[in-house]
Amino acid sequence: MGLSLVDSFVTATRKGNFLNQIDQLIDWSPIEKTIAQYYAPVSDAKGRPAYPGLLLFKMLLAGLWHGGLSDESVEDMANANLHVMRFLGLDLEDDVPDHSVLSRFRTRLTAAQAWDSLLEQVNQQIQAHNGNERLSH
Repeated sequence: MGLSLVDSFVTATRKGNFLNQIDQLIDWSPIEKTIAQYYAPVSDAKGRPAYPGLLLFKMLLAGLWHGGLSDESVEDMANANLHVMRFLGLDLEDDVPDHSVLSRFRTRLTAAQAWDSLLEQVNQQIQAHNGNERLSH
């Protein structure tokens, strides 16, 4: 399942502006609750806290919305693009999850058959706003 409605907005807006608009448009709380059913962040072997599931999901979305980037490219983009960092809620000094973390997270959601339903939640929220409030160009 793709994000065809979102794809049309991406082509009609500058991507940085698009991410800012989407972040304001979407109520992330129900999406975060769905993610929590399948992904519970715990400390890694070295005792560092795990990355929040919503951060990882938003990274995967940013990769989809920027042309279906590889996990490696998403990691690079999250380290270099200020618009993406803002969308993810990261500061310049924050550690960015690496591509292997993203891959494992997506695999976990896909195995639990949750990936498509999460994308559908995003689409439903965008469609609910589509009639009332168009994303500006």
